[in-house]
Amino acid sequence: MDDPARPATARPIGHIVQIHGPVVDIECDPPPPLHRALYAVAGPERPVFEVHQHLARTLVRAIALGRTAGLRRGMAVHDSGGPLGVPVAPEVLGRLLDVFGAPLDDGPPLPRQEFRPLLAPPPALHEASPARGLLPTGIKVIDLLCPFARGGKTGLFGGAGVGKTVLIMEFMHAIVALHQGVSVFAGVGERIREGHELWHGMRDAGVLDHAVLVFGQMDQAPGVRFRVALAALAYAEYLRDALGKEVLFLLDNAFRFVQAGSEVSGLLGRMPATVGYQPTLLGEVAELEDRIVSTRNGDITSVQAIYVPADDMTDPAVGAILGHLDTRVILSRAQAARGIYPAVDPLASASTLMDRHILGDRHYAVAEGVREHLARYQELEDVITMLGIEELSEQDRLTVRRARRLQRYLSQPFHGVAGHTGIAGVSVPLERTLADCEGFLRGVYDDTPEEGCYMRGAMGPA
Repeated sequence: MDDPARPATARPIGHIVQIHGPVVDIECDPPPPLHRALYAVAGPERPVFEVHQHLARTLVRAIALGRTAGLRRGMAVHDSGGPLGVPVAPEVLGRLLDVFGAPLDDGPPLPRQEFRPLLAPPPALHEASPARGLLPTGIKVIDLLCPFARGGKTGLFGGAGVGKTVLIMEFMHAIVALHQGVSVFAGVGERIREGHELWHGMRDAGVLDHAVLVFGQMDQAPGVRFRVALAALAYAEYLRDALGKEVLFLLDNAFRFVQAGSEVSGLLGRMPATVGYQPTLLGEVAELEDRIVSTRNGDITSVQAIYVPADDMTDPAVGAILGHLDTRVILSRAQAARGIYPAVDPLASASTLMDRHILGDRHYAVAEGVREHLARYQELEDVITMLGIEELSEQDRLTVRRARRLQRYLSQPFHGVAGHTGIAGVSVPLERTLADCEGFLRGVYDDTPEEGCYMRGAMGPA
C-alpha cells in the first residue's frame, strides 16, 4: 500500500458531503471498495478515513482515524491505493508506534519499502501449526496450574485493578529472558499514563530492544482503537514470517477492542444486539483471533488481558473471546485482598494442557494435589471463621495448614514492579516449583512459618 499520509498529488476521487463526529460521507464515482483507506489534505494534517459502507451508487460512509478538525464539506478526498497498512522492517524492534506505524518515541520514521495490510486472511489450514507443548514463564502458579501453550492463546480475566497489566509485563520479561524471543504489545485504549509507565519500565528493565509497542490511546477516535490491535498483529506476523522469531503477542485490553467495535457499529447506525453489543461481535473477535496462529516459520503465542464488566464472566464480550482461548487465567479480587500476588484464582483458572498425557504423571499429580488442598481449605473457610480451626478434625487442620502455606508460596515478586515493592523479582523453573509443591504436600515444610513461604522464589535459602 502507498503511504496514506503522502502529499496529495493524485487526482481526487471525490469530495466530502457530510461530517458527523468521526463519520464522514464521501461522494465519489466510482465508489472505492470497502476497507479502502482514503485521505484528505487539511493544512499540515492529512486525515485518513476507512470506508465501511456503500450508501448509494456514488456515496460511501467512512470512519475517520483521527481528529476531524479542519475538515469541511466539499473538501477533496484522495485514494491511498489500498487498505490500511503499516510499514515493516527489522528496525521495528525497540520502537513505540501508532496505528499507522508512525513513531511515538521521537525516533526516526520506519523505512517504507514494505507495507503489511491491517486486514489480512489467516494462514491456510495446511500452513498453521497446532500449539506445541508448554511455554514455561517462570511464574509458579501459572506454570503449575494453568500452563501456557507454546503457540497458543491465553486470556487474563479480571476486573479493574487486580494486576492484569503487571502480569503482562512479567510475561514480556519472561519471553526475552527465558526464550530469547520478541514481544509485540498492543495497547488498545490505554491511558497515556499507563503507556508512559510501560515504556519506561521496559526500557529500564532492558527488554525494550526485543519488543514493539503499538498504541491507540483512550482519547483517540474509535476507528483508531478498533484497528490498533490489527496493526500490532501485522507486526507480529512480520516478525514470525520474515524474521522467523518466536513472538509473544500481548493485547491490553481485548475488551476495549470490542468496545471500540461497538462504538464504530453505533456510528454506522447498526441495530445493537445482545446486551447492547454490536451484531458483528463474534465476527470481529474471530477476525482478530484466527490470525494469531503459529506456522512453519515461527510461533505466535498470545496473552490477552480481558476486562470483565462487573466481574461477570457471562458477559457476551467475555464469552466471545473465551471460546478462542487455550488457557484462561482468572484474576481474583479476593486473592488481591489477601495480598496474594499474582492474584490468580487457582481453582477457577484452567488450561487445555492440564492433561496427564501432555504434562506427564508427576506434574499432573502435583497440580491435582495442590488443587485438592486449596479446594478443601475454601470449603472449610466459613467453618473456621465461625467456630475456629480447633473445631476441625486433625486431618482437616493439617490440610488447612498446608493449603495456607501453598497459597502463600504461589505468590511471587515480579521484576517489573521491583522498583515499587523493593523486592527483587524472581523466576522459578518448573522443575523447582514441582519439587517444592511435592514437599508441601508431603509435610516437609509443616514447621516453616507461613510468612516464610510468602513473596519469595523457590523454597530453601532465601
